[in-house]
Amino acid sequence: MEFTAKQIAEFIQGRVEGDENATVNTFAKIEEGVAGAISFLSNPKYTHYIYETKSSVVLINEDVVLDKPVSATLIRVKNAYECVAKLLQLYESMKPKKTGIDEKASISPKATIGQDVYIGPFAVIGDGAVIGDGTQVYPHTVIGDGVTVGEKCLLYPNVTIYQGCKLGNNVTIHAGSVIGADGFGFAPNTDGYDKIPQIGIVIIEDNVEIGANTCIDRSTMGQTVIHKGVKLDNLIQVAHNCEIGENSVMSAQAGMAGSTKIGAWCMVGGQAGFAGHIQVADKTFVGAQCGVIKNTKGNGETLIGSPAMDPKMFFKAKAVYPKLPEMYRQIAALQKEIDELKKK
Repeated sequence: MEFTAKQIAEFIQGRVEGDENATVNTFAKIEEGVAGAISFLSNPKYTHYIYETKSSVVLINEDVVLDKPVSATLIRVKNAYECVAKLLQLYESMKPKKTGIDEKASISPKATIGQDVYIGPFAVIGDGAVIGDGTQVYPHTVIGDGVTVGEKCLLYPNVTIYQGCKLGNNVTIHAGSVIGADGFGFAPNTDGYDKIPQIGIVIIEDNVEIGANTCIDRSTMGQTVIHKGVKLDNLIQVAHNCEIGENSVMSAQAGMAGSTKIGAWCMVGGQAGFAGHIQVADKTFVGAQCGVIKNTKGNGETLIGSPAMDPKMFFKAKAVYPKLPEMYRQIAALQKEIDELKKK
C-alpha cells in the first residue's frame, strides 16, 4: 500500500517541506534509505545521514536546524520517534489477522471460545478456560485449566499459561514465555527442603506486552500482578507475589525477587536486580546492572551501580577506584614509617 507525504502529514499532524506528493510504501533506517521508503531522524548522532539518505520521506523534529539542503521530502513533527511509532502501529494493524480454529488444536469441551478467534495447530486449551473475542493463540501454546484470556490478545508460539491465571484485553505475550509457574518457595528441614505449594495466581492487566522467554511466577498466596500498560522485555524473571505498577518498562534480563513492588512509570535497565520485599517508588529510573537492595526514596529518583546509589556518589566512587592500588601502596609505606618511628 502506498501513501503520499501529504497523507502521512495529515495523519501525524506534521508539516511537509518539499514534495507533498512524494510516495512511500515501506520503512527504512535513515542510513539504509531507499527510494519509496520513509525514515525518521530523532537522534542527533544520525543527523549527517539526512544529507545522503535515499529515502523519499524523512520524519524530523520541528526544532532541528539543517546546515544544507536535502533531497528527501521532510515532515516536521513535535516528536519524530513517537510519530514513527504511530505509523508502524498503523502498518501493523493493516496486516491480515489469522482467524479460525485449526483441526489439530486440542480444545476442552468445557472451554469458552469467543468470536473471531484464531487457535493454531497443536495449541491446547484446558477445562474452563475462557478466550476472548479477537484473540490469537499461535501453535504449541498451552492455556491451562481455568485461565481467562481477554479480548484481542496475541499469544505467540510456545507460550504457557498455568491454571487459573487471568489476562486482560490487548495483552501480547511473545514466544516461550511462561506465566504462572510455581514461585521459588522451599522450607529447609533436616533432610533437605520441603516444597511450599504455590496456590496463588498471576494477573496481567490490559495493554501489557511481555517479551520472549520471560517468566512470571504465580504467588504463594494471593496474586502476582502486572498492572496495565506495563512493557517487559525478553528474559525477565518476576518472582512470586511481585507487583509492577502501571506503564512501567523493564529491559532484558532484569530480575525481581519475591514480594517486590515496583511503582508506576518506572524505567528499569537491562540486567538490573531487585532484592525481595522492597518497594520502588513511582517514576524511579534504575540503570542497567543496578542492584536495588532497599526501598527507594521517592518519585523521580535515579539509581545506578550495585548496590544502587545516587549517580553523583557512584561517579565519585568510580573516579577513586582506579587509584586504590596506588593509595594502598602509599598507606602501606606510611604504616611502615609509623612502625619504625614507634620502635625509635
